[in-house]
Amino acid sequence: MSFSDKPVFPIARKVFSVFLEREVTLSVIQPINFDPARAYPLVLFNDGQDFEGLGMSQIISQLQSDGEIDPVLVVGIHANYDRIYEYGVAAEADYAGRGNRAGATSDFVTKELLPFINDEYHVSQEHIVYAGFSLGGLMALDIVWNNPGIFSKTGVFSGALWWRKRALHDGYDDSDRIMHTQLRHGEVKQNLKFWFQCGSLDEYDDRDGDGVIDSIQDTLECIAILEKKGYAWNREVFYKEIALGEHNLNTWSEALPGFIKWAFSEK
Repeated sequence: MSFSDKPVFPIARKVFSVFLEREVTLSVIQPINFDPARAYPLVLFNDGQDFEGLGMSQIISQLQSDGEIDPVLVVGIHANYDRIYEYGVAAEADYAGRGNRAGATSDFVTKELLPFINDEYHVSQEHIVYAGFSLGGLMALDIVWNNPGIFSKTGVFSGALWWRKRALHDGYDDSDRIMHTQLRHGEVKQNLKFWFQCGSLDEYDDRDGDGVIDSIQDTLECIAILEKKGYAWNREVFYKEIALGEHNLNTWSEALPGFIKWAFSEK
């Protein structure tokens, strides 16, 4: 029987966060043949409560058993009913006050969660990846961008890159997009790599009527900013567009193997 028939299922862990003022549930997928004395690469995912729907265990186990990637530690951070406030951009809430606790999430991840994981599992500090889906993708990008000494790569699946400081009916302009502005005015962070994904049916909105849905436009314009800062297409910045892909777990699950291989395969 191959390991693909026996996926390594998540272990539920809990850690109390002073910054978030709550207990945070984690889903931890240990590497196949886990050796506690060995240092493993780590990938963090926001919205760990969705691991089952994503088929995360099966995907990770299959890639390892097929030799597509070396053993890797996977940790999913569960969101709760405050997700819309705990995820976002740490420096600024959106026009409706959403994301006003994103700074607490950033502090939790960098100052509480990572030390906890390293104490428990012995993480390779040179290779820590952070990814997320939708609003969780925005949060992952924000944390990685502002902590380049900790993270090496980020993955943004259908990222909520529309996050803005002014509503569409309030005289919105593309310069109101919070993440784009942060990237545009931020210093270049050496040795970071970025992976973005969108589906052609991620949404139907097209605010400027140019025939390109907003999620794809926001993603490509985010990539364009990174390119202007010196990050090269298909070297430091990668983009995967899925034909007929939607804003849901099925599409993100389809994209996951490619992302994991990009993040952890030397091939």
